[in-house]
Amino acid sequence: MPLDFALSTEEELIRTAVRDAMKRFAPRRQEFIDSILKQRRVPDELWAACAELGMPGALIPEEYGGNGMGLVALSIAVDEMVSHGYANIYLILGAMDSACIVRNGSKELKTKYLFDVAAGRIKLCFALTEPNAGSNTARVETMARKEGDSYLLDGEKVFITGADEADYMMMVARTLPEDEVRAQGLPRFYGLSVFMVPTKAKGITLSEIPTRGIEGAAQFSVHFDGVRVPAEDLIGEEHMGAQALFTSLNPERILAAVSAAGMSTYLVRAACDYARERKVFRDTPIGAHQSIAHPLAEIHIEEEAVRLLAYKAAWAFDQGRPPTEVGQLANMAKYLGAELAVKAADRAIQTLGGYGFSEEYGVIHFWESARLLRTAPISKEMILNFVAEHALGLPKSY
Repeated sequence: MPLDFALSTEEELIRTAVRDAMKRFAPRRQEFIDSILKQRRVPDELWAACAELGMPGALIPEEYGGNGMGLVALSIAVDEMVSHGYANIYLILGAMDSACIVRNGSKELKTKYLFDVAAGRIKLCFALTEPNAGSNTARVETMARKEGDSYLLDGEKVFITGADEADYMMMVARTLPEDEVRAQGLPRFYGLSVFMVPTKAKGITLSEIPTRGIEGAAQFSVHFDGVRVPAEDLIGEEHMGAQALFTSLNPERILAAVSAAGMSTYLVRAACDYARERKVFRDTPIGAHQSIAHPLAEIHIEEEAVRLLAYKAAWAFDQGRPPTEVGQLANMAKYLGAELAVKAADRAIQTLGGYGFSEEYGVIHFWESARLLRTAPISKEMILNFVAEHALGLPKSY
C-alpha cells in the first residue's frame, strides 16, 4: 500500500503547540517525570494541558465535542510529548475507547460520554485481560446476563491500567457462554459484547497489582459482583463485540509505537548530552568515539523508520481502511517501536556508565517502561504470529 499522506499545516502546528506547552513545564520536568515514573500518576497540570490542546478529542467528531483531528494528529502530539519525557497513558486509553464508541456506539451513547471525554472532564480505562484468558480473547469468562433493561456483570479482569483514576471503563464480557458458542457451531469470537461501566459502580472491587513499567498509572485486578449496567451502555450489537474491539486495539498499538519513538528520542538526547561533555581519556568527549557515537546514530535512524510506519498506520486508520489492514500496520509499528525503545534505553544506560543507574540522571526508570512494550499491549510473539498468518499466508500456529 503506498503511503499517500504528508503532514498538513495543521498537523505541523499541532507539533509546535505541543512542543511549546511541554517547554513551559521545563522548570518542573524532573518533578513531572518523577510523578509519572515513580508515583505512577499523571500530574493534573499535564492532563489539563493535554485537554487544552484538544488531545482527548482528537478522534471525536465536532458534533460530539471533539475536534476530529484524527489519529495522525494525535500520534504527532503523543510522540512530541513523550520525547520530552512525559507519558500520558490516559490519552491512549481515552483514544482507544472513544474510537470504539465513535465507530460502533449509538447516538445516545456518543452524546452521553464523548462530550466529557473530549473536554478532558472524565478519564477512561480498558478492561479486557482475564486470569484464564490472557491473549486469547475468545476465552473471556466474565459474564453479562440480560435482566430487563440492564445487564448484570460477574467475573474478574486483571492488569487493568488506571482503574483507580478512570471514571469509566470500556469492558468486554460474554453475553453468550463459550460452551454454547461451540455447541451452536458459531465463530469462536461470537458472543462477546462491549460495555461502558462506571469504575465506582456498586459491586466493583479494585485490588492493586504491584507492578512496574507502566508510566503514570497503577494496575489492578477488577472484581465484578452483580454490577448492574444499563442496556443503553452496550457498545454496538450484543454478541458482536469482537468486531468493535478492533477499532480500539489498533489505535492502542499505533500510539504505543509512537510513544516508543518519543521515548527513544528522549533517551538518545540524554545520552548525547552526556556524551558531549563527559571526558575520560585526555581531553576528548566520549561522544567522539565511534563505539559511543555509532550505536546512538543507528537508533536515531531507526526512530525515523518507526515513526514512518506508525504514522502510516495512523493514516490508514483515519482513512477508514479495513481493520485487518490497519491491524497489520499497527502490529508491525508496535513491534519495531518496542524493539527500538529497549535498544535506546540500553544504549543510554551504557553511554552514561555508572550514572546510567543513578536516580539523579533518571535514565534507569525508562528501562522498565521500554521493556514493558515488548510484552504489552500485545507481545512480540503474538505480533509475529499475526504477521506470519495474515501477511505471509502461513498456517495458523495457535
